[in-house]
Amino acid sequence: MSAAFDSLNRFYASSIGKKILVALTGLMLIGFVFGHMVGNLLIFAGPDAINDYGHLLQTALHGGGVWIARAGLLAAVVIHVVATISLTKANKAARPDAYAQHKAQVSSKASQTMIWSGLTLLAFIVYHLLHFTVRVGNDFGSAAYVYKTDEHGHTVHNVYKMVIDGFSWAPASIFYLIAMALLCSHLSHGFSSLFQTLGISTDKSEPLFKKAGYAFAGLIFAGNAAIVLSIWLFGYGR
Repeated sequence: MSAAFDSLNRFYASSIGKKILVALTGLMLIGFVFGHMVGNLLIFAGPDAINDYGHLLQTALHGGGVWIARAGLLAAVVIHVVATISLTKANKAARPDAYAQHKAQVSSKASQTMIWSGLTLLAFIVYHLLHFTVRVGNDFGSAAYVYKTDEHGHTVHNVYKMVIDGFSWAPASIFYLIAMALLCSHLSHGFSSLFQTLGISTDKSEPLFKKAGYAFAGLIFAGNAAIVLSIWLFGYGR
């Protein structure tokens, strides 16, 4: 056990170890972001579709599945953030000022702001969990029963109405759109970077991975923005 722990400690202490952890956790989070968007787009299929989807997530493995997923995602986020901050500090300490200025000039805007967009997104994740998972401000007082509905003989959480009500409030919608823009800025750089870190990207394929990163980021923004704008600006579901 001690030998395994020492090996893991040495792996994390190394720069390449941290980069691999950032890449792998980033890959997990990219997969989650895509799956989450696809699930949320079910709102356009109507109340039954998204409510059934929400009920499936809540009852998988007798209710344990969602908590396993949450624990895994939380661990991935913490590792990703801590390792990224550690790498950023190490890089700044190792670079002479002139070299750092030169790198800043040739790097993309997304890569320059990765650490800040990442921390802002962490704050957004907390807000998102409070808004739609913990449901702070949703199930208060007599309104608790508003977000329940009957599906196939079972009382389930009314995800459809909760999302409609949530994005009918302009401040929440604006905040979500800003957060999605930051997320896509983060993704556009992170998507291609993780392939480079994992040794999959080459000098020849790097431009292709960068374009794929921009395309993926655009897809995520378009899908999530469509939900917000359809409800907030065009009154979908109201």
